[in-house]
Amino acid sequence: MKKNIFIEEIVHTPIEDQQIEIVERKGIGHPDSLADGMAEAMSRALSREYLKRFGYILHHNTDETQIVAGRANPKFGGGEVIEPIYCLLVGRATKQFDGVYIPTDRIALKAAKEYIRNSMLNLDPESDIVFDVRLGEGSTDLKDVFKRSNEVPHSNDTSFGIGYAPLSETEKIVYNVEKKIYSEFRRRNPAIGEDVKVMGLREKDVINLTIACAFVGKYLDSFRDYIALKDELKEFVVDIVSEYTERNVNVSINTADDYDSRIVYLTVTGTSAENGDDGSVGRGNRANGLITPGRPMSMEATSGKNPINHVGKIYNLLAGIIARDTVEAVEGIKEIYVKILSQIGKPIDEPYALSIQVIPEKGYDLEKLESKIRFVAEEWLSDVTKITEMVVNGEITTF
Repeated sequence: MKKNIFIEEIVHTPIEDQQIEIVERKGIGHPDSLADGMAEAMSRALSREYLKRFGYILHHNTDETQIVAGRANPKFGGGEVIEPIYCLLVGRATKQFDGVYIPTDRIALKAAKEYIRNSMLNLDPESDIVFDVRLGEGSTDLKDVFKRSNEVPHSNDTSFGIGYAPLSETEKIVYNVEKKIYSEFRRRNPAIGEDVKVMGLREKDVINLTIACAFVGKYLDSFRDYIALKDELKEFVVDIVSEYTERNVNVSINTADDYDSRIVYLTVTGTSAENGDDGSVGRGNRANGLITPGRPMSMEATSGKNPINHVGKIYNLLAGIIARDTVEAVEGIKEIYVKILSQIGKPIDEPYALSIQVIPEKGYDLEKLESKIRFVAEEWLSDVTKITEMVVNGEITTF
């Protein structure tokens, strides 16, 4: 049995009953998401290399990746990158262990380039980005933690993670609109870039979506083509939202466009990072893929942190999973909020506090639900290293 689990009922207006709800998601090609994606790709690549060479993951963190925007001249039918994007791959990694040298810089660089190549159709990691690898060595005391291979890892920090469930209708819409634009609409229409930001505002029972979507000029012959594809994208989004709500939904796309002046959101590469928009790890989506000012959130950057003992990563992911699994397993929960606090140097399966706050459905008593809720939390704490496996295998997303 695990101690330090606190379960309580909270008096709080459920998110669906609040008059105003704001939800944001920065898509795969947004500069902040690109930084997150490269940071996480580098961490996974280093983790796999350490496992291959030594049988366990060594100390590393790649969560400080930075993007400095370039300059581009987009045009219908073409355009060009004038100044490449600058990307600083920075963090810490174990470069020598038991007399063996590990080519960490090369591994990280390859992983970052492969991530861009696999995620972005028109952004060439060889010619459109200048990479600068600056991975330092980790401190000796932190590296020693990783040698305790037969023990549950000990927390590297005093920090906390937060998760909640279930997602509201607005949250589901914002999350899935971006996902489906990227995975479905963009695949059929290459003129749609990967940099898509979706902002949702629910005012009582009306949901307003404001979408910023980068278009790629070389696939469009004219201003008229741009307008036609933008209208088609709007119809696609309207069809999507009907799957998640019966509320009225208004969809606005690229509201800064000025048709009279022929000013539209056109790019060469599909991302605003080509022309003035910088990016940084942890400045975008939280671990659940959303930015939700109406919910508790951790400010911790999840992407790029090592998946062994960095609670800034593990506890944010774990809190979200415990919340999700509890709602699925226990009937009668309207909303649940999970907050997990670590204490540096303590085993990660023994958090300093695991707070579970519940809003029960009408007619349900928390006392009758508590044992089932506690069971889910204890099960995950007893198998907390599964989070590491899921991260390394790419089975769980961090942004």
